[in-house]
Amino acid sequence: MRILVIGAAGQLGHDLLKVLSPDHEVTGADIAGAGAGLEIDITDPGAVDSLIIDQKPDLVINSAAFTNVDGCETQKDLCWAVNADGAGNIARSCSTLESATLGELGKAPANLIHIGTDYVFDGSHSEPYKENERTAPLGEYGKSKFEGEQQVRKALPERHLIVRTAWLFGDNGANFVKTMLKLGRERGELKVVNDQTGSPTYAGHLAAAIKLLAENRLSDPGVYHMTNSGHCTWYEFAAEIFRLAAINVDLKRTTTAEYQAPAPRPAYSVLANTRAPEIVMPHWREGLIECLEHLGELENKDYAGKGRQ
Repeated sequence: MRILVIGAAGQLGHDLLKVLSPDHEVTGADIAGAGAGLEIDITDPGAVDSLIIDQKPDLVINSAAFTNVDGCETQKDLCWAVNADGAGNIARSCSTLESATLGELGKAPANLIHIGTDYVFDGSHSEPYKENERTAPLGEYGKSKFEGEQQVRKALPERHLIVRTAWLFGDNGANFVKTMLKLGRERGELKVVNDQTGSPTYAGHLAAAIKLLAENRLSDPGVYHMTNSGHCTWYEFAAEIFRLAAINVDLKRTTTAEYQAPAPRPAYSVLANTRAPEIVMPHWREGLIECLEHLGELENKDYAGKGRQ
């Protein structure tokens, strides 16, 4: 399969290239200067059309997003241009490719896998959200990502997969794990919120799940939920990072209200995978162990390979 990964320099895009390349013809694209090979500005419809028509992929995976949740509240124009209209531009270009290649014998139209987020939910549940449950995003990030989903559905009703995930971390790029490792060494005391619950998801495991979806589920369009299994609060996630990395920190619990972040966040955003139950992702602790091993930060060796507790 000929696959174009957009957002290839990001933590998920980086792992998608690594996981997909052994079995498929894969090309990566990202913003100028990101070092991902081809350059693309997804907010420019003409640029997106040119890239996709030139590459003629069988599948496009869009992992590009403006993911600074608090920044989305103050940079609304950029947030919506990337997360909403950018997603729509890519989906419409896939549809344009269909028209451009109809005359090519044996050339199927492009499919799109679009990466979504748990932040399309308001967090009022106490049980994992299923794929078909009502969405009610709280902040600009979640609202813009949901609008992106809507534009993808409209442009490619029969040829899209929307893969919602949560609390992503990985070996490449900035994320919560790397931030905690840095702050844990710089400070003697840290406060982390303990009233938001989700499923930390390792980019390497998510990339492997997306590969399975790409190879087996393109004929079954719609929303899929893909996260590592298990759930925790941000405080519990931080505590496990410090324990496995053997960093001594006076870690204290705080609340979302006390933290006073600019953007509202769902208190509970655990996702249930009911659409593709054959794809079972490992526990989030196993992902954390693997990430810390790759970063050279796993010090508590007794926990290696013992992610489930």
